[in-house]
Amino acid sequence: MANIITLSRIFLAFIVMLLLMLNTKNAYIAAFCVTAVVIWFDGLDGYIARKFNEVSKFGAVLDILGDRVVECTFWIYFMSLGWIPAWIPIVVTARGIITDGLRSVALEQGFTAFGSSTMMQSKIGKFIVASNFCRFTYAVTKAIAFTFLILANAPFEYANKDIVTTIAYICTYIAVAFCVIRGIPVIIESKRFFPKNAK
Repeated sequence: MANIITLSRIFLAFIVMLLLMLNTKNAYIAAFCVTAVVIWFDGLDGYIARKFNEVSKFGAVLDILGDRVVECTFWIYFMSLGWIPAWIPIVVTARGIITDGLRSVALEQGFTAFGSSTMMQSKIGKFIVASNFCRFTYAVTKAIAFTFLILANAPFEYANKDIVTTIAYICTYIAVAFCVIRGIPVIIESKRFFPKNAK
């Protein structure tokens, strides 16, 4: 069930892109609502996995894969619409490729990104990368950024649109900063997974 939810949010992310292509009021409202569901599913799959004892290394990898596809889809598409600068999806994608590559090496040695077998050893590394607080804060920031960017660029006027726009872009830059900061401990702590004589 948890893996089905993970795959569903990837599918729904593409539905959002299709809705935005319609460029109508109803389509944007629907895109906003579906995006909220996509973000909710991000937390729901982990909850279901823990509640029904479906936690597995495959599920952990699939969850990260789902996160990566969803966030890159949103950032790249928003950039294509001219809503955000190109450096944002470039930074987020590059960070994802680097950290996921390092995590794959750790996974070969029995370590996962999160959970009891996390690859993070230092307290600060565990807090920044694997703690529920940082993961939740990052998820919420992305959720606000994605949903509010849709509302900020909606093809219709409504009350407080300027405030929504301001919040959207503040959360966008905070989310990108969070993305980079949470990647640094992964890079630093991954060194132990490589033999010293490796080339």
